[in-house]
Amino acid sequence: MNALIIAIDGPSASGKGTIARRLAAHFDFAHLDTGLLYRAVGLAVLKSGGDPSNTADATQAARALSPKSLNAEDPGLREDSTAQAASKVAAIPEVRRALLQFQKDFAAHPPGDKKGAVLDGRDIGTVIAPGAKVKIYITASKEARIQRRFKELQERGGNVTYAAVLRDMQARDARDAKRVVAPAKPAPDAVILDTTEMTAEESYAAALKIASEVLAAD
Repeated sequence: MNALIIAIDGPSASGKGTIARRLAAHFDFAHLDTGLLYRAVGLAVLKSGGDPSNTADATQAARALSPKSLNAEDPGLREDSTAQAASKVAAIPEVRRALLQFQKDFAAHPPGDKKGAVLDGRDIGTVIAPGAKVKIYITASKEARIQRRFKELQERGGNVTYAAVLRDMQARDARDAKRVVAPAKPAPDAVILDTTEMTAEESYAAALKIASEVLAAD
């Protein structure tokens, strides 16, 4: 039986990661935060003293990526400097090619004998799994996303200013939208879910309703 795939896309701080994890738990599907792949590559480049914008440095790190590099508990993966590096390496075609098959294999053959997979990122519904049964594009106003990211970084104890978060998010959004390979945009058949005025619980409930209705109609 072909795996059921739920593709969750959206910009940074839209809430897509939390929604994807909860959907995976609800349906007992495997979950892959594809952003962790790029964060892991970006972090590896930074640790080696390389430049995340340098094709050779980033591609070498991508090709050396191992499952151990995807330890979501590694605090380094959640640093804002790592997020910035991830956005830079993700714009490099050679890096995307190196990680493409990993993501496709995960979607087609979910680990743990799961019957389905939930993947979240920027190009799941357009590139990684264009045939996904469920496609949801999670978005929110830039102001809401900046406030969420600012609050998140503050709660982690980071020394961050609102102006810095604004500047960094504008730069990331511009890179994600303008990159030549797989720019961040909704799939034509994706359901757009704007979470600007929603709480985290309301956002999840709305996404669960969308996914449940599509899967039930199969």
